[in-house]
Amino acid sequence: MTRVIVVGAGIVGSAIADELTQRGWTDVLVLDQGPLYATGGSSSHAPGLVFQTNPSKTMTNFAQYTVEKLGGLGERAFRPVGGLEVATTPQRLTELHRRAGFATSWGLPGEVLDPERAAALHPLLTPDKILGGFHTPTDGLVDAVGAVTLQAERAIANGARFLGGHRVTAVRRTPGGRVAGVDTDRGSFDADVVIGAAGFWGPRFGALAGLTVPLLPLAHQYAKTGPVSALPGTGTAPILRHQDADLYFREHGDRVGIGSYAHRPMPVERIRDHDESSVMPSIEEFTPADFDPSWDDAVALLPALAETKVEEGINGIFSFTADGFPLLGEHRELPGLWIAEAVWVTHSAGVAKAVAEWIVDGQPSVDVHECDLYRFDPVQLTDSYVRTRAERNFVEVYDILHPLDPPADPRPLRVSPFHPRQRELGAVFTEGAAWERPLWFTANDGLPEAAGVPERDDWSARHWSPTAGAEALVTRDRVAMYDMTPLSRLEVTGRGALAFLQRMTTNNLDKAPGAVTYTLLLDATGGVRSDLTVARLAPDRFQVGVNGPLDLDRFLRHAPDDVHVRDITGATCCIGLWGPRARTVLAPLTRTDVSHQAFGYFRAKHLAVGDVPVDALRLSYVGELGWELYTSAELGLRLWDTLWDAGQRHGVIAAGRSAFNSLRLEKGYRLAGTDMTTEHDPYAAGLGFAVRTDKDFIGRDALDARGEPARRLTVLTLDDPTAVVLGKEPVYRDDAPAGYVTSASYGYTIGRCVAYAWLPASLRPGDAVSIGYLGTRLAATVGTEPLFDPEMKRIRR
Repeated sequence: MTRVIVVGAGIVGSAIADELTQRGWTDVLVLDQGPLYATGGSSSHAPGLVFQTNPSKTMTNFAQYTVEKLGGLGERAFRPVGGLEVATTPQRLTELHRRAGFATSWGLPGEVLDPERAAALHPLLTPDKILGGFHTPTDGLVDAVGAVTLQAERAIANGARFLGGHRVTAVRRTPGGRVAGVDTDRGSFDADVVIGAAGFWGPRFGALAGLTVPLLPLAHQYAKTGPVSALPGTGTAPILRHQDADLYFREHGDRVGIGSYAHRPMPVERIRDHDESSVMPSIEEFTPADFDPSWDDAVALLPALAETKVEEGINGIFSFTADGFPLLGEHRELPGLWIAEAVWVTHSAGVAKAVAEWIVDGQPSVDVHECDLYRFDPVQLTDSYVRTRAERNFVEVYDILHPLDPPADPRPLRVSPFHPRQRELGAVFTEGAAWERPLWFTANDGLPEAAGVPERDDWSARHWSPTAGAEALVTRDRVAMYDMTPLSRLEVTGRGALAFLQRMTTNNLDKAPGAVTYTLLLDATGGVRSDLTVARLAPDRFQVGVNGPLDLDRFLRHAPDDVHVRDITGATCCIGLWGPRARTVLAPLTRTDVSHQAFGYFRAKHLAVGDVPVDALRLSYVGELGWELYTSAELGLRLWDTLWDAGQRHGVIAAGRSAFNSLRLEKGYRLAGTDMTTEHDPYAAGLGFAVRTDKDFIGRDALDARGEPARRLTVLTLDDPTAVVLGKEPVYRDDAPAGYVTSASYGYTIGRCVAYAWLPASLRPGDAVSIGYLGTRLAATVGTEPLFDPEMKRIRR
């Protein structure tokens, strides 16, 4: 019996086999339906350009490892010719500075150059065609088939086997419900672990095991020119991106390869089998009319191309997902079946390493929550949703995307019961996890508090309004209603519910019903997976506020038979009623005593608000007096109207996510997945107060072995009271890169932008640092947290 079967011998499958065998798992079988090692998938035609810089730290880390590993295999696998991204518009030049900031944040070398220096790097560029360029010297070219071959040969030398011409027709199960192996058209193979690395065949493979693999195969145009006399033919020109025209370029000897994302999305409805393909299944017939505008743009940037023409081209198939990230993880319903799909050459070796670590060690060494197979809600797994969003990702692949740009259709999809009232109040919506979420309300445009909100630069002013600042200030001074419905909620019930939650989380939940506890989910290495708010509503019933589908997945994987876990988010709704006058609004609407003495902070009670039964939790993520008020979805509108009508005399407003984010940062409240991930432990993240080491929980032993953290999540305030950063910018200490910003927002109460950043633990309050922002440096100062109400007087009154 084979220990591991990898389905797919492309650049991902061969890299996984290599990574597994290097870790001592030598009994590995790699199967592919095509010939070895040009199997006919995306790897067999991939142009191989590796631009490492990405807004995602994880994706950049994947690319960095790919360069490191393939570079170590020699030029047959990788040539470090460098990467050059050019700007032909002022907006793109600003974006290149932003990308240079990402590179610095994630530890990549890179520099924005003036037109002369940038053009000097490429034999076909002239300074008059560009405004500047971003140069990354360690980027380069992968020979995809060469990289597949070299990694496969090394895996084979370590004990692996590769078989071409074997199409998987079934995934088999043991009577106990684990994976047992696969059937192929040439026989059956047993295995303890099966890994799907089938590329754009991923959905077909997943269907064999009853698993949705939400990716869309899309064709992408790539063409080669005839000879270009100005090319020296040395193969040393940097790979080139002209993102203003959705183009990229590379050398092929004395010819130029041109890739285009400028054409219409071309979803591939039916992928041909090998015996139906004249070249290979991953290549569709080139459509010259789609490429013609791109040829004009290419010649406009590189006039030397005018002497030649396109001599050959393909519409090559690649995998796109709804959010642009890979799909990685183990099938929850079929343990032992793993997925590594929607992975491009750029990230291939990094992904393979993470998957191998996950299987062998139980945990990747880098955070992979952005790529987790179970990150989507069920509504995001429909064919229509995946197709619409994946096509949009294709269109936007080279667009200048603001971090607050709202996703496109299908919208609206998930709406809270309050949505009609929000629209009446002129809500400006964004979207997250398919939920419509108000950013601010135009009904508040006339609030006098907006007059003192400083103006912003063009970039930070996108998807923002001074009204958001006014909403934050009103929350501090009076009272506001926040729609908290999109906050995911789980109901955990059963005889073993308490013991289960005690084992899963870090804090002590063994408290009487009515207690609410802030706690953490850790992985086995002590890294922070998520933070939770757990309300014990009855001896065997808990409501758990979580951060999304990954937390649900975690609970479902670990729940014993006497525990039931149910997602109740869509059946319920929540209003956050917060501000100094929150009690004044709530008290007349209920017979329950809501005084501080009778209803203390971090307590829960079931009560009636007017006609509406409510589970009220005395919590505040904005640092003010108030409650999270939960009821069933069909009563949500009545709850809103009841609170709204009663609050009019007290100056109540509806407030949005923009104000919410500002208030939570002033108070120092973390956002899981942004401010801390599995790469950080609770103590470094400033969350040691939520850890009780006198009980057993997943990750406790690893925490004990971690020692003092070298880096800590640190609060900064910008010295300029008008300056704003948005997150992921590099932080400098003594003019050297020292860390990066996680999340940031203007703090309207304190009159400064607040930024949290991972920085050396040696920094102390009052120390000076600077933040790189669009090519400039903004002075900042290390603060003492929380910046607002450190004595907790406002919440506990």
